[in-house]
Amino acid sequence: MLFLLSLIILLIILFFGYTKLAKFGSMPDEISLEKIKKSKNFKNGSFQNLSLTPDLAEGVTYYDVFKDFFFGKKEHLKPIDSLPSIKTDLMNLPKDQNVLVWFGHSSYFMQIDGKRILVDPVFSGNASPLPGTMKSFKGSDIYTVDDIPKIDYLFITHDHWDHLDYETILALKPKLNKIICGLGVGSHLRYWGFENEIFETDWFDKTQLDDGFNIITTPARHFSGRTFKRNQSLWVSFVLNTPTKRIFIGGDSGYDTHFAKIGDLYGPFDLAILENGQYNWKWKYIHTLPEETVKAAKDLKAKSFIPVHSSKFALALHNWDEPLKEVCILSKKEGINVITPLIGQPVIMSKENQTYKYWWEGLK
Repeated sequence: MLFLLSLIILLIILFFGYTKLAKFGSMPDEISLEKIKKSKNFKNGSFQNLSLTPDLAEGVTYYDVFKDFFFGKKEHLKPIDSLPSIKTDLMNLPKDQNVLVWFGHSSYFMQIDGKRILVDPVFSGNASPLPGTMKSFKGSDIYTVDDIPKIDYLFITHDHWDHLDYETILALKPKLNKIICGLGVGSHLRYWGFENEIFETDWFDKTQLDDGFNIITTPARHFSGRTFKRNQSLWVSFVLNTPTKRIFIGGDSGYDTHFAKIGDLYGPFDLAILENGQYNWKWKYIHTLPEETVKAAKDLKAKSFIPVHSSKFALALHNWDEPLKEVCILSKKEGINVITPLIGQPVIMSKENQTYKYWWEGLK
């Protein structure tokens, strides 16, 4: 008994020692705290969603979720086949071409009106603080930091491991110019040695970036945190206005009235990038179900939308290809244009008749 107790104590000490590693980031520093204290979204020691947002749906317990993950029936969480992809030369894209290239999950590159933009880059092949526990699908990691050109604007929607990747962000440091994130996220970056111009923003803040380029930071319905202490930084989405385009950069978010409000205030959008994956009705308040993703696109008044947050990591219990199948069926019924590129396939924003295959069909 004494040996078992000693072992448990040792494991606890090792665990908490492990969470002190640099990759876990920092609690809000003085620079962040000065802004956080002024935010009406920070109450009782943490950031709050606009609506009451339980972690789990009514009647669901953490035991239920634990049992599903470790003992439930799981089929096709990951593809057996290697995912098809295209390697686009991002370094030599024509400067006058407006293009988006998706890297799988929620990472993507955009070149718009001459500016190069990167969103939530994760190139380490892992979406967890524990090495090898949330490995990327075969074929989904064809891009590395070496393939990324100099970036004018880096957007970070929140500080979860599948959106703010320590290894990737450090390797990208010499290539980055301006960084835009939610309140508190800048603390992680400064802790990691970043001296870039960091715009830490609150919901509905408007930030001028360069001539013709501005952003409005908008709400999402989610949570944050890289350790057990949650909601010390803000989870966000963005409205990006360029000289010729209006883009909605969606982070992780459950469905709520904020999509319609954003659409009414800032829409219509030429393109919306919306999460569609890693969902479950048991945590429906913090991730959209496919029918809600389509509804969000309608609320935003988006001419087209790209579903992301899938096809790279298995962070939920649905079949790996279910999000794309479902959102395409639902979009067709609603008459909404959904764009489903291969990983690495350039989406030419000026090319309205560009076609996209259901690339996941036939894969095992």
